[in-house]
Amino acid sequence: MTLQIFHPVPQCKVQHNLVHVLLLLLLQSWWGNCHPQCLDYKPPFEPRQPLAFCKEYSKFGCCDLEKDEEISKSFYSIMENFDHSGYVTCGKYIRSILCQECSPYAAHLFDAEDANTPMRLLPGLCGDYCFDYWNQCRYTLSLLLENMGSPQQFSNLTAILEEDRTKFCDFLELRDKQYCYPNVLTNEELNANLGSVRENTKGCLELCLQEVANGLRNPVAMIHADDGTHRFFVAEQLGYVWVYLANGSRIDRPFLNLTRAVLTSPWSGDERGFLCIALHPRFRTVRKAYVYYSVSVKREERIRISEFTMSTHDENQLDHSSERTILEVVEPASNHNGGQLLFGQDGYLYIFIGDGGRAGDPFGKFGNSQNKSTHLGKALRIDVDNNDDGAPYSIPSDNPFVNEKEAKPEIYAYGVRNMWRCSIDRGDPATGRGRGRMFCGDVGQNKYEEVDLIVKGGNYGWRAKEGFSCYDRKLCQNSSLDDILPIFAYPHKLGKSVTGGYIYRGCQMPNLNGLYIFGDFMSGRLMSLKENEATGEWQYTEICMGADQTCRFPKLINSYYKYIISFAEDEAGELYFLATGSPSATARAGVIYKIIDPSRRAPPGKCSVKPSHINIKGKLIHFYPKEEFVINKKPTTTAVPTTTTRRTTTTTKKTPRKPIIIIKPPMPTRNTIRKPQPPQSATTAPRKTTTTIKATIKTTTLPTTVQMAMETTPTTTAATGYRATVMTTVYSRIAQTPITTPRPTRRPGRPVQLPLSTTPQPITSPQPAPSSTPTTASKRPQTTLPPERPAALTTTGPPSQSSPKPSGPLNKPRRPTNTSISKSFERKLWFREKLESVGGVNQIYKKPNGGKSRAGKRPRAGSVRLVSADGLSDRGRVEIFIRGEWGTVCDDLFTSKSGTVVCRQLGFTKVLAVMKRAALGEANGSVRILLDDVECEGGERSLLLCRRSKVGKHNCSHGEDVGVICG
Repeated sequence: MTLQIFHPVPQCKVQHNLVHVLLLLLLQSWWGNCHPQCLDYKPPFEPRQPLAFCKEYSKFGCCDLEKDEEISKSFYSIMENFDHSGYVTCGKYIRSILCQECSPYAAHLFDAEDANTPMRLLPGLCGDYCFDYWNQCRYTLSLLLENMGSPQQFSNLTAILEEDRTKFCDFLELRDKQYCYPNVLTNEELNANLGSVRENTKGCLELCLQEVANGLRNPVAMIHADDGTHRFFVAEQLGYVWVYLANGSRIDRPFLNLTRAVLTSPWSGDERGFLCIALHPRFRTVRKAYVYYSVSVKREERIRISEFTMSTHDENQLDHSSERTILEVVEPASNHNGGQLLFGQDGYLYIFIGDGGRAGDPFGKFGNSQNKSTHLGKALRIDVDNNDDGAPYSIPSDNPFVNEKEAKPEIYAYGVRNMWRCSIDRGDPATGRGRGRMFCGDVGQNKYEEVDLIVKGGNYGWRAKEGFSCYDRKLCQNSSLDDILPIFAYPHKLGKSVTGGYIYRGCQMPNLNGLYIFGDFMSGRLMSLKENEATGEWQYTEICMGADQTCRFPKLINSYYKYIISFAEDEAGELYFLATGSPSATARAGVIYKIIDPSRRAPPGKCSVKPSHINIKGKLIHFYPKEEFVINKKPTTTAVPTTTTRRTTTTTKKTPRKPIIIIKPPMPTRNTIRKPQPPQSATTAPRKTTTTIKATIKTTTLPTTVQMAMETTPTTTAATGYRATVMTTVYSRIAQTPITTPRPTRRPGRPVQLPLSTTPQPITSPQPAPSSTPTTASKRPQTTLPPERPAALTTTGPPSQSSPKPSGPLNKPRRPTNTSISKSFERKLWFREKLESVGGVNQIYKKPNGGKSRAGKRPRAGSVRLVSADGLSDRGRVEIFIRGEWGTVCDDLFTSKSGTVVCRQLGFTKVLAVMKRAALGEANGSVRILLDDVECEGGERSLLLCRRSKVGKHNCSHGEDVGVICG
């Protein structure tokens, strides 16, 4: 018998560990509520001139010199009531209390963070400080309140407060020891990074957004005219360009309408279409615009660069009859179209064209990108000035390959794969450093996405290299490659389709100056790079959405649609990005967001602009935001319910007492507009939350009134001999209904990889983990313990344009479906095939007529079978029937969810195993590979409805045929 010795954990150690965990949670809660904010509901700032009175806030606070002088006058007006002794004793208290309007935490001290709750008359003091104030200068309270301009209705009220220390400090004390005055100034941890861009515990920069435009159909580009009007022009993939005025209104007449000429389709992920627009850099005098779009000429796909001139009778419309073709390039495939036009600081027009499509740049011995005798896979530079009477463009004399035999003279740089969104650095506003640099995002193949700094004559490595790694080893080892490495590359676990961005050089958010902000179309991730000027290296930092408390400012939101199509800057240099909830050229799910730093703003008046007048013809369509502002969100203490679980909100209500309060200063407001469902196709079912969406908890708190509440109504007494001020009693809260924010959806330029879902869902900041039971929360961080937030973005996929309506409860177990598919469902699959075949090779396939094969009836599109050498029915190589033939499926990205779709289609209940690398048999060369990169959610009725590459497009061999074992 072996003796087992048990070592119990001492009780004191258990208690110690528990206390340690609670302290960590409390610290996290406290940091979650750090919220520098001014009484005008905006972030603090650095005054343009040093303050003379409240000097401690000259570096960072909420007062400019004008407000500082106003406070100074109030102080000296109050101090006229004191002799020298009283001035010395009480002056410091009066000054400190008055100057808290300049504190970066003014909104918290005055209980003004929530625009829907009452605000304090005076800032919240710490208990010890309040007791000292009462002991030495209690009778100055009436002078402070009188200075606030309150009505003379309760002249005896201050007498009661001043004679009772407990009531006096109940009125003034802020029961938040971290934030009350003066502790808020002496807390080193709280003020360590005050005024810097806020970071969460994972080092992610927390920013917020402002919705600028919505209802757009795949907005692919946004530009400005640089003409003083502060208009911006937004291009849709379908072929429309719209004009938006500085006030956010849109002109109902399009700036340009090329919908009849543009080649695109409604299927999600089509990379063709209207891709870019650029205005002449001297647009005030040279009234020309240049566009980049896909076109079909005699059943041949081409890229067309055209020039338009402005209409002579409308300042907001191009002359559609003035189109002049500048350049046309034949596209051998429907993808990798490039799609960037921009003017450099040198005044030349830069054109970025993709490598021709397919996978791996398979054209010729070295591919198109390394072949300087073709325009494909290149950055071109041309001169379009002075072209009215001659050729549409000329070649700049200093183009790098102008004298090289057989090289296209337009080439400025080469070795690019599919650059999507480039920008020119305006340069540092003070020093001009970086001005003219050109940044581009280049979409990768299988492993890496990259950001490049474009220079004249540069070779960017494709197809020899992908990012920093070798793609074609023979080319990669060629000593003559001499390629330029990217400034940054990231693996596909972070995202699969880079969207190039901009260096921020605006005025309103000084913290962001010099930060290159970009994103990823597929993952929806926002990212940033910051250059180390000493070493030239670029440091990567992820960007996430600030929590509700961080973004609690007027008009701000903290969620966005996932599919980041493009970035843009306005005439003033402020930064935006364009995203959609459904990447289809016909879905009105596109939104434009302005990027906001909630930690610091420019001083008032510094960034004000006055747009120059422009004549408007037609009607103006006013902008109404659809997203719910963070500041309007109703506090809640429970997780957002899923379709399978209902939870009720539990709050603790205290018996209201009569608080002494005033009404807050007016705040910018708008009519509450409930967010409509994101636009979808006409056949899409109404939005329902699917069971695949994880429940989350919104970290919020219940506002409480901190002001002193009198137990009894005071009676009239004789005059007290010192000035008395009357306060108005107000106690009101505006009830608001919480609105569940939808979560958002690849921009043109990517392979189709779309999961099925009933609705696009916007990305929010990383949310807290779900709680098993409802909890109550109070306003202060000492009693609010929000759950820990996950580090990474979690998003759901976009809707499919042909997704069937869900039937029955979403949590009801689904029966395995039969191989036989309904006729209506077959028509949907056929239509999807037809769209893809049109996009792939410019051909239209007729609908299958149901002809019979040797085995009887012809299988229907999307049918699957398992091919096994042993003749077993429950396992084998997966083959799918598409376009009249059986073909295999590659194992790339194929998971058990995809295997579940196959097994259920064959009548089985589940998949037991997914076998890769042709483990269950390899097809012979006569069998085509039909599908690749298949990603399913598990509920689809066919692999054709999963995210995947186009039919017949693949980057694999039969050695990667996938197989399944069903059960």
